[in-house]
Amino acid sequence: MSFIMLPANAFATEDMTVLAEKVTHFIDEWHDDAAHARLQYFDKIAKDGIYIGTDKTERWTRDEFKVWAKLFFERPSAWAFKSFNRHISMSEDRKIIWFDEQLQTQMGICQATGVIAQTAKGFEIRHYQLSRTVPNELTDYLAAGVKKLDEKNAGQVQKK
Repeated sequence: MSFIMLPANAFATEDMTVLAEKVTHFIDEWHDDAAHARLQYFDKIAKDGIYIGTDKTERWTRDEFKVWAKLFFERPSAWAFKSFNRHISMSEDRKIIWFDEQLQTQMGICQATGVIAQTAKGFEIRHYQLSRTVPNELTDYLAAGVKKLDEKNAGQVQKK
């Protein structure tokens, strides 16, 4: 009986590997859509999906994000993020996938986390959060600069 279970476990591992490769392709294609200003970029985000950008005011639903990014997508390239270090995990039933990645961007190296749902229609991004990396040695300097800017802007209405 254990001889029969061994190949079944091997297939389960292989299936997970194949799924991880499909997820990798999906995320890479999503980043490539932005790099080439293809509006399919937004189709890969769930209708009620959330995108959190690097600024504290940047939390959007897909449709809000699409409105905000419109000017960027009118150019040949909206932005170009190239992943160089990604980790993918998934729920036991493989319907929920989460990942973290490091990206080469025009802002320097960024980090991001995301949640993807596997639906009958395919993958859709449910949540994505992008953040800039800050060396620990610059934390105090950066925090002081942010505090100074916040004080300067105190009382002004913040826009998304």
